[in-house]
Amino acid sequence: MRSRVTLVLAVVAVLLGGGLLIPAAYARLAGDDAASGGSGGGSVAAPAPVPPLPPTLAAGPVSVDFKGEFFSWALMDRETGEISGSKNLASTSSTESMIKAWFAADYLRQLGDKPVPAERKKQITTAIRDSNDDAANALYGAVGRAATIKRMVSTCELTDTKPGNVPGYVGWWSFTRMSPRDAVRLGDCIADGTAAGPKHTEYLLDEMSKVRGSSAAKDQKARSGGGRWGIVDGLPQSVLSQGPVSMKNGWTPLNYDGNWHVSCLAVTDKWSLAVMLRYPQKSGLDYGAQACASVTSQLVTPQPGAALKVPQQPTAGKL
Repeated sequence: MRSRVTLVLAVVAVLLGGGLLIPAAYARLAGDDAASGGSGGGSVAAPAPVPPLPPTLAAGPVSVDFKGEFFSWALMDRETGEISGSKNLASTSSTESMIKAWFAADYLRQLGDKPVPAERKKQITTAIRDSNDDAANALYGAVGRAATIKRMVSTCELTDTKPGNVPGYVGWWSFTRMSPRDAVRLGDCIADGTAAGPKHTEYLLDEMSKVRGSSAAKDQKARSGGGRWGIVDGLPQSVLSQGPVSMKNGWTPLNYDGNWHVSCLAVTDKWSLAVMLRYPQKSGLDYGAQACASVTSQLVTPQPGAALKVPQQPTAGKL
C-alpha cells in the first residue's frame, strides 16, 4: 500500500515538474522570437541606400517653339546603340561645317601609326577649333575630295547620307546631305575609334572638346567662326563635370533658299546627340543655337533639381 502511494506521488511530481518546465521553455523560445521582431518582421535588414545615377541624356519628349522649314534631332545611347529622336530623324539637311570632323578623322585613320605632321596638325586644329574653311579644304583634298564622302558612308555605316546636289554648288562638301540619325552615328564612329583609328582618336576628341568662339558677330569671320554654342549650352554642370564634351557645329546663311542651315553635333562616352535646322535668315544664328540648347536641356535625366526618390524601409512582416 505504501509503495503504491509512493509511486503515485512520484508520478504526480513528474507531471507537475513537466508542467513547470514546458511553459518555461516556451517562454524562452517566445522571448527569443519576440526579441527578433516576431513574424520575421525584424529579421529583414533595411535595404542599403541606392546611390542616384549620375545625370545623363536619355530618350524623352521634346517640345521647341520653332518657326522654320526644318527641325529634326536624334540621340544615341552609346552603351546600347539605341537611337531615339523626332519623327523625321531620318530626313536630311546640309551638314555645313559639321562634316569637318570627318575630314580630320579620315586623314588620321589613313595616317595609321605615324605621327601627325606639324602642318596637318595645324590644319586639324584650325578646322576643328575655329571651323576654318581653308584648313578644311586642305584636309578635304588630302583625303580624296568626293571619295571621302563615300568612305564616310561605308566606314560609319550611314544610311541616309548623300553628296550635295544644290544647283550651282555641285561637289561642295558643305552641302552633303545628312540626317540627324546619321549624324549621331558619325559622332559614335568618331568616339569609338572607327573613324580616326586607335592611335589618333583621343587626339581628335580632345581637339573637338576645345572648339572655341561664340555665336556673337564678333566671333564670326568670312572663312572661320566661333562654334562653341548649342548643345553644350543645354548641358548642366552636373553633366559637364563628368568629362569632356566633343563637338562640331555647322552653320551658314544660304542665299539659294534664304535660310540659316544649322547642324549641331556633340558626343561623350555615354551619348551622341545631333540637332539639324533650317529657318529664315532674319532670325539670326542665336535662334538656331538656342534651339539646339533647348533640345539638349529637355533630354537631361534626371532634370536638375529633381527630387531623388529614396526607397522606403519595408513594413514589419512584409517583404
